[in-house]
Order: sequence, then structure tokens, then C-alpha cells
Amino acid sequence: MLDAKKIQKVVVLGTGGTIAGTAASASDHTGYTAGQLGVQHLLEAIPGLNGVLQGDALVCEQVAQLDSKDMDHATWQALAQRCAHWLAQPDVGGIVITHGTDTLEETAWFLQQVLETPKPVVLTCSMRPATALTPDGPQNLLDAMAVVRDPMARGVLAVCAGRIHSAHGVQKVHPYRLDAFSSGDAGSRGWVEQGRVRWADPGSWPMVHVHAKSALSLPASDWPWVAVLHSHAGADARQVNALVAAGVKGLVVAGTGNGTVHQNLLTALAQAQAQGVAVRLTTRCAEGQLVGQPAALQMAPRGLNAYKARVSLMLDLMG
Repeated sequence: MLDAKKIQKVVVLGTGGTIAGTAASASDHTGYTAGQLGVQHLLEAIPGLNGVLQGDALVCEQVAQLDSKDMDHATWQALAQRCAHWLAQPDVGGIVITHGTDTLEETAWFLQQVLETPKPVVLTCSMRPATALTPDGPQNLLDAMAVVRDPMARGVLAVCAGRIHSAHGVQKVHPYRLDAFSSGDAGSRGWVEQGRVRWADPGSWPMVHVHAKSALSLPASDWPWVAVLHSHAGADARQVNALVAAGVKGLVVAGTGNGTVHQNLLTALAQAQAQGVAVRLTTRCAEGQLVGQPAALQMAPRGLNAYKARVSLMLDLMG
């Protein structure tokens, strides 16, 4: 029998998503309702889970039950608070979060920015509902368990289709295939192969600046409003003016190419900055990052897409 002092806990926090979704037919992979099954039900459906845990105890908690397209700031705050609570427990080795795929990358980046811990937080998901003939959720959950227990794992990670992604790099790039996520130029942090974790470069973990801890306490309704705009042919400055008039506090602009911005938008954005609105620039390109200083706008943190840059700007304004 294992010494009780050596037994760690793995905490599993459920938020809903496709992984907890159900459909009327096992052949229906798209016409399902997300967030129908509890996280305990999901874990009970995984064969071989005890073998992966190797004596570690499981603690389950349902933080939310929603389709991740409807993720909101209040749920982010509640999730971060529960993560902070469990990570502070000495006998908790790490956390696994079940999440929908649509906004997983945003949640991962938010948590990476507000949690201060060396312990791993691993988000996982599925592209098929739990009622599918061959659901991918159980394997993804099993892989996430292997990652969260790996001694090299730390920070916020995402696991899907055998790939391990960093919170910084992960992005959903396909609407329905099982391997729907990519880390772009950065590449995967690692892979899970037959239950074993293989890291791409275990000695190279990015430094993360944790900031805006006020996100864990400031009411979500008081978080600053930050919107995302895209530069495109025929861009109209009226959208900038309308947002400023409505009280927006920050704007993230996904520019074309190397951060180029339509002149109509650029003029309006300069006016918005003069009125106290924080503006950040990134690119709408799926790969690469901005090089040089392509426009008269402050750049978002390098390598972040517009949606993660929105999270960072919002937290900057809070902090």
C-alpha cells in the first residue's frame, strides 16, 4: 500500500464544452448540444484511468457547464479562483480542465497570465461529443492526465490529439478535424505517445510575467471593455468611432500582413488614442509575428493573435 504522504491529488475542473456534449445519434458529430455531462461522468467513461494515475487521487469539481463559444469573464474569474485555491494546496500536483475548443486558446492565455505557480494546469477538449461512436474526449483526457503528472510539466498547457501546446502558442485552426489545434511557428511543446510524454525541448520553458492579480477579485462586470477590430479592404472608420462613443477602453487591431492598417482605420485609431483609448496592433496572419515597427501604433506582445492580445490588454488596463 502506498504511503499516504506520497499520494498526490490531481484536480479536474469541468467547464462543459463538446467533450461534455451529447447528440441524438452516435453518427452526429456536429448537431450536438455542448456541456450536458458532468466531469465525473466523463472520468468514469475512461478505461485505464487508474493505471495512468498510479495511485494519485482524483478530485472533481464542476466550475461551469457551457458551450465555450459563450465563455465570459465571470466564468474566467471563477475558474481562475478555483485554480488558485487548489494550486495552493501542498498535496495537489496539478489541475486538468475540460473545456470547449472554440475559446480554449483564450482561456489558456488568461490563466497563464493570472496564475502564479510552478504546478501544471492542463486544458483538454474534444472535437466530437461524448455520444459519438468513437469520441475523442476520453483519449484526450487520458493524455492530459499523463501530462499533468509528468515532472517536467509546468505552467498552462493544452492537450489535444496527442499534441501538447503552450498557452502562448495554441490556436484552433480547423473547424472539425480531430487534430484542430496548432502552435504555428513555435511548434508543439511535446507529444503524448502510448501514455508517455515526449517533450520537444524540455530545457526551454518560456518566461511568463504574471500580472493583474486583481482579475481574481475585481468584479468581472468592472473589467475594462476591450474590443477586437480587423483591418480589411474597405475598412470603415465608423466602427472605431462607434466603439469609442460607447465607452470602449481598449482596441486590438488585427492588421493585414506585417501589421499594415487601412488608412481610414489608422486615422480613427490615432484619434481614439488621443481620447485615452489604449490601442494595440497585431496581425491577422495565421503564422509568424510582426517584424520591426510597421505602424504608428503600439504593438501587442509578439506572437499573440488578436484574441489573446485582447486578454493581455484587458489585464494591462486592470493592473
